[in-house]
Amino acid sequence: MTHATAETRQAAWTFYYGWVVLGVAALAMVGTLPGRTQGLGLITEPLLRDLGVDRVRFATINLVATLAGSIFCFGIGGLVDRLGSRTVLTWLAVALGAVVMAMSRVERSVMLLVLITLTRGLGQSALSIVSLAMPGKWFRRRLTWAMGIYTFVMSVGFMIAFPVVGALVLSRGWRVAWAAVGLSLLVGLAPVAWLLVRREPETNESNAEMDAPMADRLGSSASDSTLIAALRSPAFWVVGIGSSLYGLVASGIGLFNESILAERGFAPEVYHRALAVIAVAGLAGNFVAGAWADRGSLRRVLVTALLLMSAALLALPHVTTIGHVMAQAIAMGLSGGFVMVVFFSFWGKAYGPTHLGRIQGVAQALTVFASALGPLLLAWCAEATGSYAAAFYMVAATLAAMALSALVVRMPLGVERV
Repeated sequence: MTHATAETRQAAWTFYYGWVVLGVAALAMVGTLPGRTQGLGLITEPLLRDLGVDRVRFATINLVATLAGSIFCFGIGGLVDRLGSRTVLTWLAVALGAVVMAMSRVERSVMLLVLITLTRGLGQSALSIVSLAMPGKWFRRRLTWAMGIYTFVMSVGFMIAFPVVGALVLSRGWRVAWAAVGLSLLVGLAPVAWLLVRREPETNESNAEMDAPMADRLGSSASDSTLIAALRSPAFWVVGIGSSLYGLVASGIGLFNESILAERGFAPEVYHRALAVIAVAGLAGNFVAGAWADRGSLRRVLVTALLLMSAALLALPHVTTIGHVMAQAIAMGLSGGFVMVVFFSFWGKAYGPTHLGRIQGVAQALTVFASALGPLLLAWCAEATGSYAAAFYMVAATLAAMALSALVVRMPLGVERV
């Protein structure tokens, strides 16, 4: 009896390697910064001045590049399912790093279009899918908590990266900053991915992670779904579109936030401070949503996020003090943190890990498409009306409608506790 107890205690303290993979996955998501609108937003104003590109033209370039880059969403999930995360992640880090370094030397708008397309495709699309698929393949019973930790590590990474890159842009120029980002992918992320990531869980590790009472297992995905089965689920589209609306909002505001706040009479420094506040609030949102989803349901987390984001957008055209700006940033950060937990956790819990790469590829394509429309929608609105306010009101109403849809749609088994 003593011997069996000792063996049980030793097994309970055995380290699960999936946590290492999760850490690398979070680092990989931070590595998507140059392919994301918020990352591009750090260099938008000096880039426009340097290349002599007007705002609507740049938004159009961003739209075309993001839509073209969304093609990278299709096929990358299948590569992860077949080749494993280690190989795909390493080569993506190398390719994205090389493209970002090339972009730091761009001189013409045509080449800018090509390079932004590649950063969108390799970063926002492909690298994001690989990063999201990695925890889903290693965790099932503890997926919600795992994704909560994933979002925490990722958020801390972005909290460090945004001010560091922003300060480098202000002190040394956008070209030096972008070259430094590209170099960090080549000599940082790529070697870490190659050295630390395993292709898939070992059989005994997978069994250990799944060793739980039957009630806990039923709290995870009861069976694996194919891509076609997932696409036939109304919940897929409600969660996918609801999450994509956050991408639309975040990309539009992220690219033109300096201009949006300037319209309200604020200096560029306020924009950088707001970014930091959004990151901290997003971190808090990750914690709250992770705990809430583990004890309640992802549905309630998503509904709350969409309603909070709608209120934040309604308030944005009316901010008049720095306190207002920071309060609005807190609301946006919290709602974004909620949405991230839902988006990162839902697919694996609802549809299982076997075809997770393909399923998340389609879901990511939705978010990429929405993020492409966001900046152009704001640019058109500002040009037509002289203000961004009408766009904010329209998107806020759409978010409220999606919240209602999320409230009534039937969710797959495993997403909600019963």
